[in-house]
Amino acid sequence: MAIRGMLSVEELRAKVFSEEIETILVMFTDMYGRFVGKRFDAEFFVEDTLHRGTHACNYLLTVDMEMEPVPGYEFANWEKGYGDFHLVPDLSSLRIASWLEKTAIVICDVKEETTHQLLPFVPRSLLKRQIEQLENLVGGKAVGASELEYYLYETSYQDAAEKGYAQLTPAGWYIEDYHILQGTREEEFHGTVRKHLKYSGIPVESSKGEWGKGQHELNVRYTHLLEMADRHSLYKQCLKEIANEKWKSVTFMAKPSQDTAGSSCHLHLSLWKDGKNVFNEAGNPSDLFTYFLGGWIAHAAEMMVFYAPTINSYKRYQSGSWAPTKLAWSRDNRTAGFRIVGSEESLRIECRIPGADCNPYLAFCAALASGIDGIQNQIEPPPEFNGDVYQANHLPQVPKTLAEAVEKFASSTFAQQTLGEKVHQHYLHFFQTEVQAYQQAVTDWERKRYFERI
Repeated sequence: MAIRGMLSVEELRAKVFSEEIETILVMFTDMYGRFVGKRFDAEFFVEDTLHRGTHACNYLLTVDMEMEPVPGYEFANWEKGYGDFHLVPDLSSLRIASWLEKTAIVICDVKEETTHQLLPFVPRSLLKRQIEQLENLVGGKAVGASELEYYLYETSYQDAAEKGYAQLTPAGWYIEDYHILQGTREEEFHGTVRKHLKYSGIPVESSKGEWGKGQHELNVRYTHLLEMADRHSLYKQCLKEIANEKWKSVTFMAKPSQDTAGSSCHLHLSLWKDGKNVFNEAGNPSDLFTYFLGGWIAHAAEMMVFYAPTINSYKRYQSGSWAPTKLAWSRDNRTAGFRIVGSEESLRIECRIPGADCNPYLAFCAALASGIDGIQNQIEPPPEFNGDVYQANHLPQVPKTLAEAVEKFASSTFAQQTLGEKVHQHYLHFFQTEVQAYQQAVTDWERKRYFERI
């Protein structure tokens, strides 16, 4: 079935000529997963940028959340003058942005200015490299989906900022997991979102209430992993911009409040070759499945920063919270970090570790790299666990803080070999900077606890 909203170059030219498209967003995601880039006049884009690409300052891969350049990166710094890199439109990602007026979007590959090779520090480049490694290894491709959860608030982003992101009004006032009534109350927003995603090359499966007040989940169709990561990133952008237009807000924080359920990003993944799911062999899990699962579990803790990249990520891992706390696998068991679902052609691994705050390119990169190593070295997974994983204290735990995860990433030979020394050091500095920023911050919790009574 044709995907609505995707554009060929010829279709884009026709829409530009007829003035149906007037603006082209040319962009990529930074290490946080934010889209950055430029807006082009559509006529200039088809005449020039389409063929030549554009440029952006390489400081975009060295900034913090406030867009301040962070010292200590070897790749780009004040001494080197913060030069440019080359943004090359990946025309397979060209699509209409249905939620924006007369606008199309293209996601770029980021290339080195002199060698014209993919810049290895860019999240999308890292995923493309692992996809190529997998294709060389098994002659097939990985397909998957990322199930994103988020909270919807009646408070606008501007008002939320003025309130210090406190006392926000959730869209629902009771836990709405699967509730049709509460979903109907929120349908004006979610119906709009489903429609715009569908007409923007992001086909939707369904949406539903989740286990929090105002929490929702909207699932898009699975596809090959590069396109899935693109869809994931565009999905977040679409929801935020529609919420902004409606004077509401959505958050993809992993744990927006200590009193509410966390928001996850469950990764579903399987391997396909010649139109068949090679995780399945005559109705049973294949050796490829076993070794991929073994590698994914074996390297989960040392690659945790790619699944849970923020300080807030780790507040989600609480017993009895629907978020995993242990590294275990089980069939159709939501207490396990790795849940095996489906059968035969639908057999797949669901990793429940990532939060909604993950960068999908990095999360899928870590999953593929770990699975590839499992296949290459025939890593056997631990025995299947049956029962409540939360109560199994003998099982290895997921890291409890970003600082702990960064230490594991720093000492990981696997991470160094997978990413290469320069890329590993680049991301290590990125995550260490995040930890340091938090350690220097004075929080509302501290003021409430200590201001008067200490």
